[in-house]
Amino acid sequence: MPHETALLFTIAAAFATAFVLGLVASRVGLPPLVGYLLAGIVIGPHSPGFVGDGELASQLAEIGVILLMFGVGLHFSPGDLMRVRRVALPGAFFQMLIATALGATVAMSWGWASASAVVFGLALSVASTVVVLRVLEARGLLDSSDGRVAVGWLVVEDLVIVIALVLLPTLLSVLGASTTAATAPSGGVPWVIALTLIKVAVFIGLMAVVGRRAVPWLLTHVAKTGSRELFTLAVLAVALGVAVGAAALFGVSFALGAFVAGVVISESDLSYRAGADALPLQDAFAVLFFVSVGMLIDPRIFIAEPAKVAVTVAAVLVGNAGVGAVLMVMLRHPLRASLRLAATLGQIGEFSFILAGLGVSIGVLSETARSLILAAALVTIVLNPLLFVAANRLGAWIAKRPKLLERLERQKDPRLLATEIPTADAPDHAILIGYGRVGRTIGDALQRLGIPFVAVEQERRVVDAMRAVGVATIYGDATRPGILEHTHPEHARLLVIATPDPYHARHIITLARAINPDIDIVVRTHSDQEQTLFERMGVTKALMGERELAFGMAYYSLRSLGIDDDRADDVVESLRNGGRMSTREFTSLMPPVATPKQS
Repeated sequence: MPHETALLFTIAAAFATAFVLGLVASRVGLPPLVGYLLAGIVIGPHSPGFVGDGELASQLAEIGVILLMFGVGLHFSPGDLMRVRRVALPGAFFQMLIATALGATVAMSWGWASASAVVFGLALSVASTVVVLRVLEARGLLDSSDGRVAVGWLVVEDLVIVIALVLLPTLLSVLGASTTAATAPSGGVPWVIALTLIKVAVFIGLMAVVGRRAVPWLLTHVAKTGSRELFTLAVLAVALGVAVGAAALFGVSFALGAFVAGVVISESDLSYRAGADALPLQDAFAVLFFVSVGMLIDPRIFIAEPAKVAVTVAAVLVGNAGVGAVLMVMLRHPLRASLRLAATLGQIGEFSFILAGLGVSIGVLSETARSLILAAALVTIVLNPLLFVAANRLGAWIAKRPKLLERLERQKDPRLLATEIPTADAPDHAILIGYGRVGRTIGDALQRLGIPFVAVEQERRVVDAMRAVGVATIYGDATRPGILEHTHPEHARLLVIATPDPYHARHIITLARAINPDIDIVVRTHSDQEQTLFERMGVTKALMGERELAFGMAYYSLRSLGIDDDRADDVVESLRNGGRMSTREFTSLMPPVATPKQS
């Protein structure tokens, strides 16, 4: 390929191959990221045919890392982290510590040096933020309390890795590891660590004092121009400029510079627009990042070292998923939620790639070690959906054994925070599960009419606020044995499940039906498939938020166009009762998506 067009050919081949294989991966139920990694293998130097320029791809990947970390910073919320600190902070820290020790022990058993073993173990200890967020989003868990715990866990892991990226080269050099990093100044380990941390602190302090004012001021003035492309350009200039400037002036990594730039913008009211404008480029360069990583994967590692690949994969599954589940349960998080969240953590991804690249660049890791990490990432990402299914089945199996469940379920007993819990003396009350935006609206309606109800909520701050306004409240997880019984469902007339988690909803429905087969149940749903499943379970009403929004907008549209109130009501009621084309029927009219032929 001519040198003058190498960049164009590499980008074109990366995007085209990633699109095809990402589409194939998506159609067979795998994350598209798997397709991107395979695309890298296809155009990499270890497979026949076209070979992309690896050096150019790695530089493009560096832009992907910067934009990826910038996005993490944009969505970083210290407040969200503090709300789940009881589980996320100690859990993520000790999970990474144990997983690193496990990976390092495995590496040292192969005769590796201690420095190489530690970097190898650290690379195996951090889950892929991209994969976890995609899994949570696909299963409707991102906005749930469990989703907040998972995001908090990921933030802690990301922060640890960001610090590691700053300290590792210098620390390994001082400890005498054979690295290609610059020789550290004399003074010993404490002095080097202190000097590095001082540089980081000065950079963060400068961004907190100057950048916190200058960057939002700049973006605000650019936004006033009304030019979308100028605003997008300003966001990219800030992300890349701060990352490169931080590396040149303070010696910190591109990743940390971009992360801090994102955090600075996150405190501005322009953060959402900045994230939206940067997202397309972030996604595009993230694809190039994963493709460039795939170019480094040598498929021969699966043939040359199958035992080591298997052991590395096992270390990831045990160190991330297994240890994560145990720690969550020990920290009194509900058992079934712990199993599901731990399953999402049972893989490695982008930060493992970055650490592996750092290890190779400073001469601590060999290419074989990096190949093992990359191979393990590919395998664990492919296995992750199956791991999630296995976690659900294990939770269901344990739930059928009350004695085992009571022994493993370590969550504290429920606290009754209001005394006026409806009992047999006040039958026909309502039970409200979840008191978020949806549940609070329902609760306000019941209160205005004086209808007795009891709410179950597991967010302590929310419970305190409910107690302040006199809502009869039980603090705990309604799926935990004993919690729902305190609401006296045997005497209740209505059960409203206002939480977004469909797995919790199914379990609560089963528990309620076992106690009161005639109870009326209304539940939230996110898809036609979930609605059908809930209806088979005997739910009286399953409401989909988008559909109810559509009915409300349709009614307003008819009234605005002069249709009288009764006629508009009749039309909307007809739509509610099935007088419309279902999503499945409409989808069937669409032209089929062509699936690439496989040789």
